[in-house]
Amino acid sequence: MKVRRIVANVAAADLSAARRFYGDVLGLDLLMDHGWIATWGSAERMAVQVSFAAEGGSGTPVPDLSIEVDDVDEAFTSMKAAGFSIEYGPADEPWGVRRFYVRDPFGRLVNILSHL
Repeated sequence: MKVRRIVANVAAADLSAARRFYGDVLGLDLLMDHGWIATWGSAERMAVQVSFAAEGGSGTPVPDLSIEVDDVDEAFTSMKAAGFSIEYGPADEPWGVRRFYVRDPFGRLVNILSHL
């Protein structure tokens, strides 16, 4: 057996808020919309990963989601301009990533990162 996909499911009463954060600001594509569930994604080839952590690194809390982008500074600027709450960073971490934490509209802590 091979795992083909891992999907993060986030409880959300207002799906339009997901469109603003994940679609408009992060630039993900709407892959599926049944009215009660909307799935955002990318055609980029991605690795299947699930992480388990006792902390988020550098003394930070464990984020709910981690999203790797090609330009973390552009993502940071876009999130700030859109009024989303930045909770950490941006910071260059000793394990080779530049990242920041932001709260999505549902209160989830999202780690936005790029490898250095």
